[in-house]
Amino acid sequence: MPELESTIERKLIEQLVYGESQWTYREDLKTEADLWANFKYILEQNNKDRLNGELLSDSEFEQVKNQLQFSSFYKAGEWLVGENGKVQVHVQRDTERLHLVVMNHEHIAGGSSVYEVINQYSALKTEEDSTASTRDRRFDVTLMINGLPLIHIELKNKQHSYKDGFWQIRKYIGEGKFTGIFSAVQMFVVSNGVDTRYFAAAGDTELNPKFMSGWVDKENNSVSDYLDFAKSVLRIPEAHEMIARYTVLDEDAKRLILLRPYQIHAIESIREASKTGKSGYVWHTTGSGKTLTSYKATRNLLMDIPAIDKAIFLIDRKDLDTQTTMAFQAYANNDLVDVDETDNVNDLKKKLKSEDRQVIVTTIQKMQILISKRLKEDTPEYQKIKNLKIAFVVDECHRAVTPKTKRELERFFGRSLWYGFTGTPRFAENPYPQLGDLPRTTEKLYGKCLHKYTIQNAIKDRAVLGFQVEHNGPKNVTDETDGRVYDNETHMLRVLDIILNKSYHKLGFQNGKGKTYEGLLTTSSIQLAQKYYDLLTKIKNGESSLKIDEKIKQVLPDFPKFAITYSVTENEEGSCVNQQKMQKSLDDYNGMFGTKYELSQIQGYNGNLNKRLARKDAKFKSRNEQLDLVIVVDRLLTGFDAPCLSTIFIDRQPMGPHDLIQAFSRTNRIFDKNKRNGQIVTFQAPKLFKESVDNAIKLYSAGSTGIAILAQWEEVEPAFRKALSALRVCAESPSEIPEMSMKEKKIFAKMFQSFDSLFAQLKSFTNYDDSMLEQYGITEQEYDDYVGHYKNVIEEIREEKANDSETAVEETEVDQDYELMAYSNTKIDYEYIINLIQNIVTSTEEEEDITQEERQKKIDEAKQYVEELRKDNEKVADIMSDLIEEIEKDETKYKGQSILNIVENMKQDCIEKVVSEFCESWYAMKGDVMYAAMHYRNGEIPNESVIKKNVDYTSYKAEQEKALPKFKYYSRMIAELKETLEKEIKPLIAHM
Repeated sequence: MPELESTIERKLIEQLVYGESQWTYREDLKTEADLWANFKYILEQNNKDRLNGELLSDSEFEQVKNQLQFSSFYKAGEWLVGENGKVQVHVQRDTERLHLVVMNHEHIAGGSSVYEVINQYSALKTEEDSTASTRDRRFDVTLMINGLPLIHIELKNKQHSYKDGFWQIRKYIGEGKFTGIFSAVQMFVVSNGVDTRYFAAAGDTELNPKFMSGWVDKENNSVSDYLDFAKSVLRIPEAHEMIARYTVLDEDAKRLILLRPYQIHAIESIREASKTGKSGYVWHTTGSGKTLTSYKATRNLLMDIPAIDKAIFLIDRKDLDTQTTMAFQAYANNDLVDVDETDNVNDLKKKLKSEDRQVIVTTIQKMQILISKRLKEDTPEYQKIKNLKIAFVVDECHRAVTPKTKRELERFFGRSLWYGFTGTPRFAENPYPQLGDLPRTTEKLYGKCLHKYTIQNAIKDRAVLGFQVEHNGPKNVTDETDGRVYDNETHMLRVLDIILNKSYHKLGFQNGKGKTYEGLLTTSSIQLAQKYYDLLTKIKNGESSLKIDEKIKQVLPDFPKFAITYSVTENEEGSCVNQQKMQKSLDDYNGMFGTKYELSQIQGYNGNLNKRLARKDAKFKSRNEQLDLVIVVDRLLTGFDAPCLSTIFIDRQPMGPHDLIQAFSRTNRIFDKNKRNGQIVTFQAPKLFKESVDNAIKLYSAGSTGIAILAQWEEVEPAFRKALSALRVCAESPSEIPEMSMKEKKIFAKMFQSFDSLFAQLKSFTNYDDSMLEQYGITEQEYDDYVGHYKNVIEEIREEKANDSETAVEETEVDQDYELMAYSNTKIDYEYIINLIQNIVTSTEEEEDITQEERQKKIDEAKQYVEELRKDNEKVADIMSDLIEEIEKDETKYKGQSILNIVENMKQDCIEKVVSEFCESWYAMKGDVMYAAMHYRNGEIPNESVIKKNVDYTSYKAEQEKALPKFKYYSRMIAELKETLEKEIKPLIAHM
């Protein structure tokens, strides 16, 4: 029998309080009033001198409480950074302003820090929660530092998935339970005892189950048991360090980021190496957050090692217009350490001479000019700079600093330490070119590998996705390297036909408008890139023989929205570049998005394009601001992070192993539930490309391609046929499923999951065409019917499990968290509209002063989408229209509130009203009809007999003048209930 949740909770608390200097269990703290009183006591004890021995009055403490009402978890995170490590509140006492320390991050595991654990806290319904669906809630376990709840834990038993805890937290956030003293929470943990995950606090619509992280040890072995997780992550000092040292504020996205375990292990390994004066490198696969890790490593070196005078983050000049520096700045803006980007060489010299201990971001080129041309030997400034103890941190270290340059810098800075970060180290198999006695591998250049996290590790941990690779280059070509085979319009139109018409699933068209993905098309030269741009322009204007399919246009009538980009250096070096063509593409971009870029502002244009592609800023999430395809040569193929980018189309010869993996890794960031893989399509040299890809993957995943690369069409297609046959044996047609026994239904669910997974894979190949379904003997409609029954079966399995907590693990264990992969939902997306409305009521600080015209533009876009939704769901469209109308009339309406929760509550209120009216008319029990409403599917009322049994026919007969006879009464009531459920309730439950 599985352990009770109360037992799991008790054992966790026992683990947390075990040993010295750990958490203290406070069984007496159960309400918000208790927590405020406890917080006040600790604040007064830690600030006796500042308070001159006089306790805070009620009015003074009200000032404190007001400062701790955070509008978002991100705002709380900004406050928790503190000033010089001290987190403060301010109180006006008569004419004196008192600065009270709430928390001192230098006192981790000692000093003024108080660590307490509480459980079964009562989060009560507030006066504003007028809706029937909002209830009092009880929280499982919360960890508090100095009286402030910072880590919250929701527990389930093994009968449930840990994901149930995630959805529960999301619901509580939407209901406004994490307000007041709980608005400072930074980290959530969910567990079912055997599977434990953690994630950063965020608003309900921003929470994504894909971003939950498990814990691994230094050797990348999984730590999933809740008690082992508590020993590794939730003990002191680790839990306090997670909040104080390993939380990052991303200013661009306005969100908290909690580092993943491998990032923390890497930072700690650098810290340990620096203590003994050793250099080294970190091998973390591309896409796993290297820039973030390198930022924290640079910052922590300066904070932890007093002997270090400066920490310098070195980048190559050609990365100036990539995201690295922007991301670095976005992470650093709210940090304790100043991050200064050098404007010129003199600025760099000034910063190195200053006494400030700061992180400096500069280019290798500026550093070279400084030491070779701007410093005179034997001058005081020369000696001062030369003798600095500097820690250099190099991102993309496999290419950013050449062995020759590094040697020059090391000879000048004799006391320097060097830490490189790369996803693609140089090994003996792909060394640097030989130049005298210079090092040729990353290990020889930097020192030992301090921490390793390969593609295989990352895919296994779900930190990145695997790759689906298709080689679509011409077959049976004698010389695959002959450029004449590819440099012609016929070849290029074939490439564009695949991109525009055969990449429906690769580019996420099944998600619907506003939720599609992006692609990159990379070529070998700027001239070819511009040829592609011209061809795409002709196709879009209807001036080409190549036409865009209606199926594509139905989802995105404005597809493709495309652009072209080169790096600053590519622009400078490309003297033969047709400047007029580049200006034309800038004019097109300006016309599409209302910008005003000219050739002289190429860096500004590239920065804007980066942000638009990344879609991290709220304004770039709407379809009006999106791009579909960007043509590049080398720019964006390294160091660029856009989770919504799904596909890279490669029309060039194979690159070297490190360049291949770098390019591939633009596509495999975790994004939404439908993005399953990074998609790669090559159009030249299929045999050479396959060989190059296999070798590169083996090199960077410690000898195997199995996990990183998915099966090819030749393997997937027969497997799909086999899975379809097995599904037909199990359920020859969807109509058979309701009559099956529970055991048979579980077998069907497993079979259908297997079929669905292969069907989704099949659809994502460019070979796939909808017309193939006829020869396979299945239609999309039939698949949709199977889906409807499959969803019913999963609900039945969940209910059976919930009602029978003693069920042993069965032979046919069905994955209840499985998300359908092949299911298309091109109808306008409910959550997409919710986010558009949320974006109107929750403006960022920069948007506080947006013009009335810009605000109206946002409102009009939301209205347009609601009208599209109306075609499919009038009921929900009405609710959203009313909501937008209220917001349009009153700018302050719903400001800072969860729109998802408001709409869900409005839907719930509508359901309650319809059910109540039905029950009044037919004298039925409200609980019975509500159960029918929430479980009605495929025209079936699951508890019809219960409703009939519990109706009050006697009262009905007594009250009605023309009462129906009992038999007719039953049949008329059920007929009307079905009609009510179908027309009134079903549309409202569709998204709940």
